[in-house]
Amino acid sequence: MAKTSIKARQRKREAMVAQYAEKRAALKAAGDYKALDALPKNASPVRLKNRCQLTGRPRGYIRYFGMSRVSFRDMALAGKIPGVRKASW
Repeated sequence: MAKTSIKARQRKREAMVAQYAEKRAALKAAGDYKALDALPKNASPVRLKNRCQLTGRPRGYIRYFGMSRVSFRDMALAGKIPGVRKASW
C-alpha cells in the first residue's frame, strides 16, 4: 500500500492534466512552445505514473485492468473480475 500522500499527489496531477488538456493541445497545434513552458509542470501528462487504483502500487501495473499484479491476482482468485479465471490444463 502506497503512502496516502503519494496517492493524493497522483490524483492532484491527474486533475491538473485533465484541466489543461485542451489548452495544451491548442498550444501544441499552434506551435507556441513559449506559452507551453508557462503552464504548470504538473499539467504535462508525462509526469503521470501508472499506479494501481486500489493500492497505489507503482510496480507490476497491468494497464488493461488498471491495477497491480498483486491486486489483480487477489481479485481474480476471489472471482471479482468477470471473465478471468486461473488457467489449468
